[in-house]
Amino acid sequence: MVHNKHARHATALETVSVTIPPDALEAYEAALLTACGTVGLFFDEDAGTWQVEGVKGLGENEAELAAGLALAAFVTGIKVPLARAATEAEGWLARTQAAFPEQLVGDRFALQGTHLAPHVTPGRIALRIDAGVAFGSGEHGSTRGCLRALESVAYRHPRRILDLGTGSGILAMAAAKLLHRPVLGTDIDPWSVRVSTENARRNQLGRSVRFLRADGWSAPEIGRGAPYDLVFANILARPLCAMAHALAGHLSPGGTVILAGLLDTQARMVLAAHRRQGMRLERRISEGRWTTLVLRGHSANACADMVGAIETHARAGFDRHQSL
Repeated sequence: MVHNKHARHATALETVSVTIPPDALEAYEAALLTACGTVGLFFDEDAGTWQVEGVKGLGENEAELAAGLALAAFVTGIKVPLARAATEAEGWLARTQAAFPEQLVGDRFALQGTHLAPHVTPGRIALRIDAGVAFGSGEHGSTRGCLRALESVAYRHPRRILDLGTGSGILAMAAAKLLHRPVLGTDIDPWSVRVSTENARRNQLGRSVRFLRADGWSAPEIGRGAPYDLVFANILARPLCAMAHALAGHLSPGGTVILAGLLDTQARMVLAAHRRQGMRLERRISEGRWTTLVLRGHSANACADMVGAIETHARAGFDRHQSL
């Protein structure tokens, strides 16, 4: 997972990190995101712990970092020391690019950093992403799970599509390219909106994908675009639970929901919150320790739940068409 605001600057950087048990991961990730331009998650199989590592300008956002760490400690009951290390901007960017070769995801997608020479990978839809300024460059399990989920539901030909918490815009762009439909992407972070817009232009999708700043479901533009046939929400477990009712209210009858940003241990909680809103689990996708949930909304017509054979036939036809 990469979210970088410093790659284009010569600002002195520092790396801050904490090592925490899995139950505290969400809170400490959110804490570092309040202050850091880059946050990465690394799991130690032997110790059973996560290292949350952030990169920020040296001496910058200290008050935000302290407040975020204090809140994480209060919420989880787990207080851990913060480690710091100097980081060279140019060296960090070089390592980031070296660690981001072309990512082949599922059967259809190829995610390519802009530091790589443009090329065509046969049978793949290419998405070019700047490895230095992207949040969600394709290597993260939640992003990969969402792309695999998108492939599995593409045969339904959703018309109204929303990517809530778009990050770098990867999911919105993938849906636009695969489905040939316009997509709305939103994010609470204005930097993500700028990066997503730039990525869309880079991929010749400036007219197909539109991004705007929004806190959850509150933006009027989201309401005007409803109801949605397909919704991506690749964020965090607790916000997903809190927004389940709003999601159900903006979903078309029988619409598809792809939820991600979840550790395996959090999936049951998120699924329960959405089942209470009438949604049902269709598929669960695992990528490492991350889970993606594919849900269907409540059908307005009871008969709509009995069209499995028709959908299977439609999917087979879509797959044959895409392979030509």
